[in-house]
Amino acid sequence: MKLPSRTDRLSYFQKYVAETEKERGFDKETALEKCLLLGEEVGELFKAVRQHKGIKTDPSSDTHEIGNELADILNFVFALANRFDVDLAEAYAHKETLNSVRSWT
Repeated sequence: MKLPSRTDRLSYFQKYVAETEKERGFDKETALEKCLLLGEEVGELFKAVRQHKGIKTDPSSDTHEIGNELADILNFVFALANRFDVDLAEAYAHKETLNSVRSWT
């Protein structure tokens, strides 16, 4: 499968996150703070997967939706990319170009 030539949607979402962070007052959070928040969201994703797979969890803990947690993670990834001036569309395309010539055996 070829990498799509259109990456404008990914760039749009990255810009959207930058704007909504300003509107919501999150644009002053540091990269370190964003990393810690990302880690929390990954933990919530793990809990959602455990719940989905029927693995025992604390019955008093909140229920998490896998899609919502993935969206939260994506939001923090975009925010981190913005903190480091990384164009995720370009970075992803570049990394996939490197991956396409790697041996995976």
